[in-house]
Amino acid sequence: MFDWLYKLIELLVVNVFGLSMESKLGSSVHFFFYDTIKILILLGTMIFLISYVRSYFPAERTKKILEKFGGIKGNIMASLLGIVTPFCSCSSVPLFIGFIEAGIPLGVTFSFLITSPIVNEAAFVILLASFGWKVALIYVVTGVIVGVLGGIIIDKLHMEKQVEEYVYQIKMGSKEIETLTKKDRINFAIQNVKDIFKRIWLFLIIGIGIGAAIHGWAPEDILSQYAGPDNPLAVFVAVICGIPLYSNALGTIPIADALIDKGVGIGTALAFMMAVTALSAPEMILLRKVIKPKLIATFVAVTGTAIIIVGYLFNIIL
Repeated sequence: MFDWLYKLIELLVVNVFGLSMESKLGSSVHFFFYDTIKILILLGTMIFLISYVRSYFPAERTKKILEKFGGIKGNIMASLLGIVTPFCSCSSVPLFIGFIEAGIPLGVTFSFLITSPIVNEAAFVILLASFGWKVALIYVVTGVIVGVLGGIIIDKLHMEKQVEEYVYQIKMGSKEIETLTKKDRINFAIQNVKDIFKRIWLFLIIGIGIGAAIHGWAPEDILSQYAGPDNPLAVFVAVICGIPLYSNALGTIPIADALIDKGVGIGTALAFMMAVTALSAPEMILLRKVIKPKLIATFVAVTGTAIIIVGYLFNIIL
């Protein structure tokens, strides 16, 4: 898809910068410029298209849809809606309160909270460009499965008392869902592209920079030995390392891409990415405002275990 860009950046590195593609510096510089431009093109295009679709699913409509489903169907629907209505950590608390206030079961709410940060349209497109349809589709499917299973387990544990009491007492009321014209939806999509670029550009550049450094200088033999698919502890360590970090899927994909190029198992790299996006420390701090430590610990344990299983599954399949 981007062979033309790869060759163009190669000409830039060799003829303008005077670097050899065989050198560590030349390889890193090529990786940085190539991935930056490729990701920006993909983001600009796909965020616009998916934002147009997302204009049909504002938070209030999402809540109303979930109110109609119960049991496992509710978990599945919540995870699927989490794909088209991704949120950042800063919105987790109001969304949680809104769902609970609407009477949506705790397990269904967590299915949404788990899947939404893991799976989003931009991450899917970049995975598609970097690893192909097979990895991208498996990533989406497993992200949904993690959300569904995590929500079901939390529901079976009956942890409603682990939600702060004031959450049940809040009455947020229902907002009227706006009827948007085609022009309104296009403007919404354009504005969403701008907003997302403003929010993620720094994470993206940092992620690509780290990926470029790994691509050029990280010792391939050591990474392959200790983080390759044959190391039984690699996925577990990747998830543990990912939890304290804070980024989104877009910032971690270039790092995952570089790690895989160096021989790290695909499942290990993607488990790291999922842990960073679904179990980031800042999100846990924010969620503490509405849920008690026992439920937070359960959420981390259930989701982390599911991600570890998915990581090993990827390593076996791929």
